Amino acid sequence: MDFFFFTNSLLLGVGLAMDAFCVSLASGLSEPQMRRRKSVLVAGTFAFFQALMPLLGYLAVHTLLKLFSFLARLVPWAALLLLTFLGVRMLLEGRKAKQTAQPAAALTFGTLLLQGIATSIDALSVGFTIADYSLLSALTAAFLIAAVTFCLCLLGVSFGKRFGTRFSGGADVLGGVILIVIGLEIFLKGVVFA
Repeated sequence: MDFFFFTNSLLLGVGLAMDAFCVSLASGLSEPQMRRRKSVLVAGTFAFFQALMPLLGYLAVHTLLKLFSFLARLVPWAALLLLTFLGVRMLLEGRKAKQTAQPAAALTFGTLLLQGIATSIDALSVGFTIADYSLLSALTAAFLIAAVTFCLCLLGVSFGKRFGTRFSGGADVLGGVILIVIGLEIFLKGVVFA
């Protein structure tokens, strides 16, 4: 492990964390009164999945390559379906909250898990890029990816909370649109532009 390894791992972390950052921003927008502890849970969940998926990809390369190559074609579809489902749900909750003048529903743990999986599922393919690493190097890269993701997601929630208080009525609508756009982006990159 050298300077380039750490630099590449950190840059990989930034690239992988962008979707999670945007969803964290949407979470902060939809729940501007979110407590610090929950903000850490949001960031930690995204960090966990952003580290787990490349490791699963790494293990798949070394054990189940044939099965994984079949499943790799389903990744963009799964991300599109999950994020569209969550986005539409957030849009509907935002519209309902706007009409009844009630705050939108708080982010549940189940929804957070789905968001974590949906935004990190494309990171499975990173397992191919780190396939020639030793196990220790792959674990180190996953840790660095998780650390970058955690920091960026905390920042995303913080920004979202700040702006969510100002735009409380439309925050859920904006958050829902963000999730749908991210799902479309992952789908287009994985299917159309692949």
